[in-house]
Amino acid sequence: MRYKALTRNNEFARAYARGKSFVHPYVVLYVNKNRCGHTRVGLTATKKVGNAVARNRARRVLRAALFETLAADVGPYDIVVVARGVTPKLKSTKLVPVLRKLLAKAGLAPKDGGPAA
Repeated sequence: MRYKALTRNNEFARAYARGKSFVHPYVVLYVNKNRCGHTRVGLTATKKVGNAVARNRARRVLRAALFETLAADVGPYDIVVVARGVTPKLKSTKLVPVLRKLLAKAGLAPKDGGPAA
């Protein structure tokens, strides 16, 4: 795996409070620099997304899309991806260009839309 997971509530809270947000109708991306020296990623889906099955599907789709999008040498960042109501209804292939665009806006991906390194 190319990145570690955000697991603690205070890590998510720091990303929400201090991080820069990038919004799309499918997902919301929060990016915050950290001092760990490596990339950490957190995936969340609130109860607004749906029942437990829908929330788990949303996280699974986000994980698959991030695996294709996120480069290995991003740097020391905390990245939180929040699912929205339509996320469980999407395929990961539809989320890849969205995440690529949001990561490019955040300065974490190549802007040409090419494959992640």
